[in-house]
Amino acid sequence: MEIGLLCAATASIRRCHGWLGHIGDGWLSGCSTYHLYMPVNGEYEPSPAQWVRDQVEAYERSGGREANTLGDTGLPVVIVATRGARSGKVRKMALMRVEHGGQYALVASKGGAPEHPMWYYNLRSHPDEVAIQDGPEPFDVTVREVEGPEREEWWERAVAAYPPYAEYQEKTSRQIPVFVATSR
Repeated sequence: MEIGLLCAATASIRRCHGWLGHIGDGWLSGCSTYHLYMPVNGEYEPSPAQWVRDQVEAYERSGGREANTLGDTGLPVVIVATRGARSGKVRKMALMRVEHGGQYALVASKGGAPEHPMWYYNLRSHPDEVAIQDGPEPFDVTVREVEGPEREEWWERAVAAYPPYAEYQEKTSRQIPVFVATSR
């Protein structure tokens, strides 16, 4: 099993396979604080929605050359892999592509429904076990829910990328959560 250690000071990653006995022999020198993370791997449980399963499969099979938009809108999507909050299984879905400066917004709109999408709870439970595929290869990210002025900045970017988000917010009394995903 591969694990990684993220240096809090430099944001550099040290990867290793198996036992962490290297810690005592200077392998981690130069950084006083590390955070353990694991990539998103394990048993994959496809979405119960056929169209989601089909889009994820086509996107991954083609390296992002196919199924890379929301239906026939021409608006780009990314594939997001999470760890299930309850099941622990890998879950994948297509979300609107909202990218700025190498970071991505993940907007938990659920079309303006009164409740959060299930993947919202996956991100809350496992923020360090998330991957995004925006093109040929997925990459590991860490997510955090944003609030206040930072949320407003990302919300504006999200609405610019996908204008129906504004309508979704009007349909629901909940504030639609926004997560920011940063590459590890």
